[in-house]
Amino acid sequence: YAHLVDIKRITELRELRAEGGALRIGGAVTHRELERSPLVRAGWPDFVEMERRVANVRVRSTGSLGGNLAFADPHSDPATFLLAAGADLELGAAGERRTVALKDFILGPYETALAPAELLCAIWLPAMTDGAAMSHLRFAVHERPAATVSAWVFVSEGRVSAARIAVGSVGVMPVLVPSAVELVGQAATSLDAELLDAVGRAGAEASEPVTDPNGSDDYKVALVRTLIGRAVIEAARRAATRTRDAV
Repeated sequence: YAHLVDIKRITELRELRAEGGALRIGGAVTHRELERSPLVRAGWPDFVEMERRVANVRVRSTGSLGGNLAFADPHSDPATFLLAAGADLELGAAGERRTVALKDFILGPYETALAPAELLCAIWLPAMTDGAAMSHLRFAVHERPAATVSAWVFVSEGRVSAARIAVGSVGVMPVLVPSAVELVGQAATSLDAELLDAVGRAGAEASEPVTDPNGSDDYKVALVRTLIGRAVIEAARRAATRTRDAV
C-alpha cells in the first residue's frame, strides 16, 4: 500500500457516551480509556473488569476495542465478552451506516463482515439493568488467552430468567452456547451441578476446540467445561446481588 492513514484523529471514532441506555464506544477508543472511564465503571463494571485483563498496559494504551474486533484474532477477550453481552456494531462507508450484531460480524479467523470500504465506527454495549450481570473468565499461559468464557445472566425473583454464554479462544472463532437456555428457571444461588456440567459439555462441543501450542483439543474441552460452570455461578451470584440492591 502507498499510504498509511491514522483514523484515530477522526473525532467521531473517539467518542464514548451513554445513549438510550446503551454504551456507544467509538471504534478508536482504546482499552485503557475504557477501563479508566468513570461512565463505564458506573454502568458496566463487569466490562471494565474484563478490559483490565486484556494483554498489558502498553497494548491497552495503544490498541482500540474497534481494532481488536476488526482484526478478528481467534484469541480475544473482548470478542467473547461482547458476544455474550449481545453487542451490536455500527459499520459505515461513504455516508452510509448499517448495524450488525457481533454474532454475525466475525465470520472466521481474521475474517469479518466488513465490506472493502467500511469502517467499524462504533460498538454498542447494551445496558446492564438491575438483575443482570456478567462474568468473564480466561485461561492464559502468556498474555494471549488460551480459553475465554463469558456468561450473562438475568435474575428475577431469585431465579434465572435469561442467560447467554459465549466461548472463545479455543476454536477458530467465538461462539454462543445454545444450551444456555436450559439454565432458565434455576435458582440463582444454588444452580444444579449436573445441569452446569451438561451446559459445559455442550459449550465445549459448540466451540469446536482445535489442538495448538496452548494444548490439545481434549484438554481444551475439559478447560471450557470447568470455566463455563464457574462463570455462570459467578454471574448468577452478581445478578442476584444486584437484584437485592435494586429492591
